Amino acid sequence: MKALRFTRHGAPDVLEYVDIATPDIDEDSALVRVHGASVNPSDVKNVAGHFSQTTLPRIPGRDFSGVVEQGPLAWRGADVWGTGGDIGFTRDGTHAQYVRVPVSALVRKPAALDHAQASAIGVNFVVAWLGVVDYAQLREGETIAVIGAGGGVGGAVTQIAKSLDCRIIGIDRHPVDASSPAGKRIHDFVPFDEHTVEHLRGLDGLADGVDVVFDSVGGIAFEAALGLVRRRGRVVEISATGRRRVDMDLIDFYHNETQLLGADSAKLGVVESARLMQGIARGFDHGKFDAPVIAHRYALAQGREAYEAVAQGTPGRVVITP
Repeated sequence: MKALRFTRHGAPDVLEYVDIATPDIDEDSALVRVHGASVNPSDVKNVAGHFSQTTLPRIPGRDFSGVVEQGPLAWRGADVWGTGGDIGFTRDGTHAQYVRVPVSALVRKPAALDHAQASAIGVNFVVAWLGVVDYAQLREGETIAVIGAGGGVGGAVTQIAKSLDCRIIGIDRHPVDASSPAGKRIHDFVPFDEHTVEHLRGLDGLADGVDVVFDSVGGIAFEAALGLVRRRGRVVEISATGRRRVDMDLIDFYHNETQLLGADSAKLGVVESARLMQGIARGFDHGKFDAPVIAHRYALAQGREAYEAVAQGTPGRVVITP
């Protein structure tokens, strides 16, 4: 089969387009022909050497959508999708014509999405679901502030929160496109600047803050995130943009009885992610979630160009279609 592979860390040009043996399977695994595999910023960072657990040589790629070609009879020919913090890191990933996954990781793809769209869901929606549903346990009717609402994860958070009939406050450096999935769901927008907390608490009914803050920026946004949450509210952190170490007023923190939660989808392997992907699939099949915007599609042989596009911060999702 054809695949992208790297034997050393570096810029996207270390990726090689190679012809290697198609993976063999056993009774506990299945072979999926990949029809779509998105390129995430974490894939670019993986090739660059930011993840110590990665072993070489390695085929990168976390997200996928495709068709089961070999495996249990009940699954053969099924359209499936998935993601995982192990595939592309400690086991070969999805930027290839085929990927081998455990049978217990198989999840049927939402019929509402084509393979390219389905392949661009995994990382963003899994960390959003992990933080919003599993950890913060956002409840119907609550108010959530989403820092970085215009990004991939922030957009997924707004969709999940809207499906729970929550009030959504979008926070970003620039207004969120009103026609985007996130823009259509945000009730109020607050610019991210030195007055973010003041502006949010000036909104109708939010003088005491919000129930949940999902901070997809972190680092430079951390202190603002703590200032946005009401007493006994929950703050979810998934990143550390611009600053790894942060300052906080510990007295204010415990007086407010704030719950601070970290969410890392990379800790979930493809098997552990399957449960979340099933819940996300139901959301798409029931019309609660919108398909992502695919900005660029690349053939597998153009893998370096796909990685370079993501490294340069192209808006929208980038998908490889083997």
